[in-house]
Amino acid sequence: MSAHYQIAGSTAAEIAVSVEAGVRGGHLEAGAALPPVRGLAATLGVSPATVAAAYRTLRERGVIETAGRAGTRVRARPPLQPRHARRPPVPAGVLDLSAGEPDPRLLPSLRAALSRVNGDPVGYAASGPLPELLNLARERLAPVTAPALTITGGALDGIERALTAHLRPGDRVAVEDPGWANLLDLIAALGLSPVPVSVDDDGPTPARLGAALASGVGAVVVTTRAQNPTGAAVGQERAAALRALLGRYPDVLVVEDDHAAELSPVGLHPLAGATGSWVFIRSVSKPYGPDLRLAVVAGDEATVARIEGRMRVGAGWVSTVLQRLVLELWRDPSMPALIRAAADSYAARREALLAALRSRGLAAAGRTGINVWVPVGDETAALARLRDDGYAVAPGSAFRVDTPPGLRITISPLDLAQVEPLADAVLRAVHPEPGARSA
Repeated sequence: MSAHYQIAGSTAAEIAVSVEAGVRGGHLEAGAALPPVRGLAATLGVSPATVAAAYRTLRERGVIETAGRAGTRVRARPPLQPRHARRPPVPAGVLDLSAGEPDPRLLPSLRAALSRVNGDPVGYAASGPLPELLNLARERLAPVTAPALTITGGALDGIERALTAHLRPGDRVAVEDPGWANLLDLIAALGLSPVPVSVDDDGPTPARLGAALASGVGAVVVTTRAQNPTGAAVGQERAAALRALLGRYPDVLVVEDDHAAELSPVGLHPLAGATGSWVFIRSVSKPYGPDLRLAVVAGDEATVARIEGRMRVGAGWVSTVLQRLVLELWRDPSMPALIRAAADSYAARREALLAALRSRGLAAAGRTGINVWVPVGDETAALARLRDDGYAVAPGSAFRVDTPPGLRITISPLDLAQVEPLADAVLRAVHPEPGARSA
């Protein structure tokens, strides 16, 4: 904890507000240790129960976490907006391979589609999902068939609405480990408890998913293809095994995230319908651009109705203008070739990096998608060495619950000519020569 920040308050609510203020102001940074309950209680002149209640509230909000003997700390990415929250710029001369975004050079231009968008105004009475967009989405989702479809403001928005439609704070959710950092942050912010499920190239491992289901989870979140950060994709045999497990727990909510959509080079083997409550979510961000905050949500009627009902009393609906733009993109006959070319380009860069790493004796995963996962012994030292060599990558700590340390390398900004030098740098970072400097 910062020596310049003193937590204050005489009630649990005041103490929680004080800690949040410290996080927002940057005085309590990510990973900062908070005082032990009894120590802070003595400092503030309150009972240990008061401090414990404040910490419990902060844990439920996802601001702090208890890490065993490491004590209570600010989460790596708490759901607050610190004043300094914008990601610091990567220094000049350093190649940024940390963002997890698609290559802007491969995203289709929106100018032509925008020029064709119907700009007629829409009022409250005519708002909601466009029927023609849902009809086209239903065709594009094959082999997924669903009783109901709706539109949300992106994949994470759809996941949040599905989870809150079925779960309450304190409920347990099975998550991939390592898994999508934003999802782990969302689960913490909702006051849910993550139950890690290990992942291999074919997705969640049946043994660990079975254990999670037996432990009483209320929901399971699975990335169908291009899993972030490992690139896993659920194959046909794995899907059959997972469906058989899920079939024993008909009340569990199954959430599938197919964010890569048309960019994925492998077939789709969904878990849709394995339980009574399920959603299959496909966003348009990766193929068409992150600024297009739209996802199609297919699912059982009750879950989709709950999602739409909750939207109605909140955001209301996804912009009709945005829906019309996506509809124009989907109808554009030139788009399939552009998306295929992007998929081929990502695959070439990803496979080249995997081959280069493995030729140097380094373990790496990245079957699909735009990321490669590299296990390491010391994340902090490896990150520093790579930065010294001119590469910024993402620390694995943001993506994991119990899994060992690693690094996530996004291949989107990487050109083929840069692959071999990067692989050499990763080798030096993971296995430094004796006497090499470590930050």
